[in-house]
Amino acid sequence: MHGGRQLAAQAVSFAVSRPPFIVRRERMTNKDYQQLMPNWPKEPGVYRFINAEDTVLYVGKAKNLKNRLSSYFGSTKGMAFKTRVMVKHAVRIEMTIVETETDALLLESSLIKRLQPPYNVMLKDGKSYSYICIKNERFPRVFITRRVVRDGSVYFGPYTSRGRVKTILDLIKSLFPLRTCNYFLSEENIAKGKFKICLEYHIKNCEAPCEGLETEESYNQKVDQIKNILKGNFGSVKKHFQELMVKHAENLAFEKAQQIKDRLTAFEDYQSKSTVVSTTIRDVDVFSIASDDKHAYVNYIKVVNGAIINAYVQEMVKNLDDNEQDLLAYVIPELRQRFDSIASEIILPFQVEMAEKDVVQTIPKIGDKKRLLDLSEKNVKFFLLLKKKEAISKTNKQTPAERILRTMQSDLNMAEVPLHIECFDNSNMQGSYPVSSCVVFKNAKPSKKDYRHYNIKTVVGPDDFASMEEVVYRRYRRLLQEGEPLPQLIIIDGGKGQLSSAVKSLKILGILEKVTIVGIAKRLEEIFFPGDSVPVYINKKSESLKVIQQARNEAHRFAITFHRNKRSQDFTKTELEDIPGIGEKTAAKLLKHFGSVKKLRDAEKEEVEKVIGKAATGKVWIYFGKGE
Repeated sequence: MHGGRQLAAQAVSFAVSRPPFIVRRERMTNKDYQQLMPNWPKEPGVYRFINAEDTVLYVGKAKNLKNRLSSYFGSTKGMAFKTRVMVKHAVRIEMTIVETETDALLLESSLIKRLQPPYNVMLKDGKSYSYICIKNERFPRVFITRRVVRDGSVYFGPYTSRGRVKTILDLIKSLFPLRTCNYFLSEENIAKGKFKICLEYHIKNCEAPCEGLETEESYNQKVDQIKNILKGNFGSVKKHFQELMVKHAENLAFEKAQQIKDRLTAFEDYQSKSTVVSTTIRDVDVFSIASDDKHAYVNYIKVVNGAIINAYVQEMVKNLDDNEQDLLAYVIPELRQRFDSIASEIILPFQVEMAEKDVVQTIPKIGDKKRLLDLSEKNVKFFLLLKKKEAISKTNKQTPAERILRTMQSDLNMAEVPLHIECFDNSNMQGSYPVSSCVVFKNAKPSKKDYRHYNIKTVVGPDDFASMEEVVYRRYRRLLQEGEPLPQLIIIDGGKGQLSSAVKSLKILGILEKVTIVGIAKRLEEIFFPGDSVPVYINKKSESLKVIQQARNEAHRFAITFHRNKRSQDFTKTELEDIPGIGEKTAAKLLKHFGSVKKLRDAEKEEVEKVIGKAATGKVWIYFGKGE
């Protein structure tokens, strides 16, 4: 591991001394590639795709930079969707040439850890695992913790099973009585007799180093054996107990010898519960991998002195077109570092490219090592099966809204779930007072704060098609200007004519390909798609059709209500707001006080003056022909 860190440092320093190649464009296209290709290096190195905000999207390594990068700009057939999206968002590529493929591998790993690019493999690990801590102090305490404090203490772990850790710690305490108090046991404090023997001594859980009844040398010998157990060095621990038992027997301390024998028996019983792989296998790490379209799972088994002392499954989110060889090569150093492995041999299902060249890779075909690999593969496949079952279970536990929207997605053959739906309708009376409405549904429910109504500005006369074209254009031009999200589904209340008019506006705005738009005809509840003369009929009992109908009815209600209000306002305006010098607010005051224009006409001048003043009353009186 130490050698690997040195190589990484060399690779990084080389990258600094030799500036990276930078390719800048508004967006990398096949044409750009053809122009820039002759200048790209054929040497090994690391490349980075970067977007307009200077965020590194992806870091990759290559034996030949030119050949590797060409694969992104050739044919997109067979290219993963996420790869196409990543390339589309990149505006420049940076390349760093290094001396060897190993340097490229190390530099790639270093950059991924530091930059955390969104399109690289991400390790999913939000848990806090347990450790066994041997405290850095005189007469060290041994205890379980979830926090690693860099104070010189020794930590073993992480352990994925807290129950397993407690079992190990109980064994340690039964074999080696240790103190549990947090006293400062300096030589001076012990000599002054500051501490008294506690209950732990009397029940034989501690040998009272606080009163000098146990020497520091004797205590530290026990700590050394505890470290051997936690490292998996069981042989030296057994030897220690056997020698101690013989020593007590020779000194005729048969009672102490019997105690040591009991401890040795307990230790051997614990050891027998560990999975012993083989007497010929010493320290090895075993890795296997299983994956689906979105995730990969790597099973890790740590074997020390022929016994499995730890097992762990690492989950990863797959991005781009990573294959299992690359994923396994990426995660092996991470897991070995996390679990403090120094094994010089790793067992794998296939060969992978690794920076640690001194580690032997074994792909076994028969024997104990093959059985060990089979065990690992069995575990990782079982883990993958559990994850699939969990995903199915989550799907079955959908909320009613999720179920309805997924049904709608299927009924309308949409690429996305229509979480955001907008519906338009027009309303007018023989061409007078033309208005339109837009209602918004989010998660299959009306979002009334997002409703909008529109006065038609550019259309003269009763023209539903032109009105629809205008209002759809105004709605989505506004959303684009304000950077607001577009809906997944747009519903037009009307048949093919209204739908075609709305489609014109979406084409002008350049968003037709970003949304799904349909028209719903009232008579037979037919669903029309742009450019398709044959309507789609959704089952009348379908929950998704009910939501579409609800949106259509809500848009109609909202448009009619706005239309009526507009007509009412206009009727009051024609009588009073036509009076020169009388505005909307003054007219409203008069109507509120007198109730009607007729009552206002019959009222006394003095009463009107009390409401709107002398000057305004004079204008009203002149309009009514009553003189100045």
